[in-house]
Amino acid sequence: MSVPGSPPPDGEPTLGVSDASPDEGLIEDLLVEDRAVEQLAEGLLSHYLPDLQRSKQALQELTQNQVVLLDTLEQEISKFKECHSMLDINALFMEAKHYHAKLVSIRRDMLLLHEKTSKLKKRALKLQQKRQKEELEKEQQREKEFEREKQLTARPAKRT
Repeated sequence: MSVPGSPPPDGEPTLGVSDASPDEGLIEDLLVEDRAVEQLAEGLLSHYLPDLQRSKQALQELTQNQVVLLDTLEQEISKFKECHSMLDINALFMEAKHYHAKLVSIRRDMLLLHEKTSKLKKRALKLQQKRQKEELEKEQQREKEFEREKQLTARPAKRT
């Protein structure tokens, strides 16, 4: 087979324009073009395929590394959240300790107030008893004085 417009190779008969049918040239051109396309495609693939395969492998490695990196990042985030929650727990314990100290202080103050009020009540009771005793003694003293005055008052003599 020969490419149109080129001289025929040795041993092939030359066909004139009038000797061959118009379809035979087209078929021959199509066969030549198909082979050329196939060879060009093979050459192109053989030239770029190794680079493309290396790129594909590199992308796969990068994707795997990304997955590992994402997993590691998620673990670090969870550790950070744990630390943050521990800080919150520590803050709550500090606050609880503060309020416990306040409660202890209030309880101590209430016990002191209770003791003072108990002492004041006892003192008030003693004072009240003392006052009552003094009033009773005064009343008794008045009665004695009244009786004494009564006895000392002159009585009219009885006429017989």
